[in-house]
Amino acid sequence: MTVLDDTELHTDASYAASFARSRAVHELIDDPASAERTKLRVLTGDRPTGPLHIGHLFATLKSRVAIQNKGIDTFILVADYQVITDRDAVGDVRAATFGQLADYLAAGIDPARSTIFAHSAVPEIGQLTLVFLSLVTDAELRRNPTVKDELAATDGRPLSGLLLSYPVHQAADILGVHGTVVPVGRDQLPHIEQTRAIARRFNTRYSGGEDYFRAPDALLTEMPVVPGLDGRKMSTSRGNGVSLGMTADETAARIRKARTDSERRITFEPERRPEVASMLRIAGLFTGEAPEHIADRIGDGGAAALKAELTTVVNDGLAAHRARRADLAADPAHLESVLREGNTRAREIAARTLDDVNDRIGVRY
Repeated sequence: MTVLDDTELHTDASYAASFARSRAVHELIDDPASAERTKLRVLTGDRPTGPLHIGHLFATLKSRVAIQNKGIDTFILVADYQVITDRDAVGDVRAATFGQLADYLAAGIDPARSTIFAHSAVPEIGQLTLVFLSLVTDAELRRNPTVKDELAATDGRPLSGLLLSYPVHQAADILGVHGTVVPVGRDQLPHIEQTRAIARRFNTRYSGGEDYFRAPDALLTEMPVVPGLDGRKMSTSRGNGVSLGMTADETAARIRKARTDSERRITFEPERRPEVASMLRIAGLFTGEAPEHIADRIGDGGAAALKAELTTVVNDGLAAHRARRADLAADPAHLESVLREGNTRAREIAARTLDDVNDRIGVRY
């Protein structure tokens, strides 16, 4: 059997190894009697590019709350510096950051048990990125699927240095606070494999083989498919989703304007009727029903009945979240305090990490 080296980051063999490690981590998280469990630190996060929507709620927020509630040390990054990775106009990053924070807390993230911090408040991450760039090659970065996809979508626009080095910046996010577990979908595995390679190479080159950095494990998650109202992936920029901060009336208006088709009977046929299928799937996330059963119940009610059903279940399902969110948004001083405290804790850890790194390189004066 061929042994994979650090440059082979996304093969079937590497996926199988990642899957096995992920399964072991899942078991460890669910075993409160294990002493090894106390050594886990989860690192996850989002870019504040716009309001969080119901896709975020079901795909990530609920799982973060569950991990936190099991007593696992959890760090959640507001990746504000990464907003400039692939865009010229960044919008109101500050407003998006605090909106994101309000949604985190409304969803059940407890700042007493989870550390929420912002990229821009932890400059040590940028310094670690500089060190880690010495441990990767240009060819490796260009092979990363995220970088390749972005490059293919640029239509000839030059690839920014920040986008090219995006996987290294992510490695600094994780290793800077000594994250050991990163929840991801399969498509993000190359980023975790790159981080594991950087950790190993640093240990070999600068730490005499001592495992100063623990190679983090991917926690592969079965994220539910949360399509947009138009059948494509839900995205704030496409205007095809329902933001968590929308009012009930705004939600009703967004759903009412969504495109369907002219057929009277509602059926769940994703290939032939993607918009209708998307609405049925979203409704199912809130009710727990299979999309086919919802379609059968609506029957000949047509698009109007489908949209009415979806509006009701979404607004009912988000009512408690929205009430908590409104209370939080009305107290900006509290939100600022939560982020400031998280920034302080994350920076203390990252500063110690940078000192240790500089010691090992021999540049601490």
